Amino acid sequence: MKKHILFAAGLFPVLAVLGLFSCSTEDAIERVFGSGGQPPVFLGCKAVAQDEVAFRFSLPVKAVSVKFDPEMEVAGVEDGNVVTVTFGKNPGAGERVMADILVEDEKGNTLNVLVPFRTRNDRLPPLMITELRTEYSKPKAEFIEFKTLEAGNLGALRVFIAGNPKKPLVYEFSPVETGSGEFILLHLRTMEEGTADETGSDLDLSGGTDAVAGARDFWVSGTDKLLRKTDAVYFMDQDDRIIDAVLTSEKTGSWWAKEYFAQAAELLRSQGAWQSADGKTPGPEAAVITEAVKTAMTRSVSRREGAPDTNTAADWYVTSTGGISPGKPNKP
Repeated sequence: MKKHILFAAGLFPVLAVLGLFSCSTEDAIERVFGSGGQPPVFLGCKAVAQDEVAFRFSLPVKAVSVKFDPEMEVAGVEDGNVVTVTFGKNPGAGERVMADILVEDEKGNTLNVLVPFRTRNDRLPPLMITELRTEYSKPKAEFIEFKTLEAGNLGALRVFIAGNPKKPLVYEFSPVETGSGEFILLHLRTMEEGTADETGSDLDLSGGTDAVAGARDFWVSGTDKLLRKTDAVYFMDQDDRIIDAVLTSEKTGSWWAKEYFAQAAELLRSQGAWQSADGKTPGPEAAVITEAVKTAMTRSVSRREGAPDTNTAADWYVTSTGGISPGKPNKP
């Protein structure tokens, strides 16, 4: 019996390198692990129901042991290419859990996987991105403002910014109960002490220069620049569906200067989150043109209050100087 330990997806870079020197991934695996046959490869996990999480493997496997941190009662396990674990009672929505699962294939090869996931949240509220600040001047940071349209829970809501191609996922929300019509500010840098994520009922909890009383403040750790005047911002649920998005470009032009912006624009188009006049992949001419922002800290990219949501640049405008309004209805 051969035992292989995988921490999250740490095996994949090894296989990628080996693939450069062999005719196939299977050959590379056999050279490393011997002639016992191709071992199972972990492909990912996802909460598929309130009381279920599924682990995907490249081969049929049997679960030898399954543990969770925090500890969760296991009521049942279904083996196969997909190992489905059923919990004894429903966990909270969008809770972060570390799974430790040991599996074995029919040839006796074993694989131990340690991987985090979030429990299923079926109460994610509909929401709209309402304002962006793209500029930075310490201690004032870029931000994304959004507004909930109904009550719900933000757990497992993911925020992506395409201008960070190596790591477009910039934030994932922990479970937070929200009411309808709440303004939520995601500050994209943490520049000062005293800032705090406002996850409870106290919306005046956070300190910090840009914390807004009466709105929910959340803070991305670190000081890296994450948002630019040319960018794509989109929110996704646990099923990789885009809830809302905005596409911006500093300049007009025939096409995107960076391929990852073109890919992001096509993703938005494919899910109906952003549209162009010809129905094709939106180019810069179909984005919100942000040239007027220049370096102004008091100008923002804002959604038109009360206008229908057409998923086009017509829904948006760049405010005049002093028109920024974080945590409040937008100004003309």
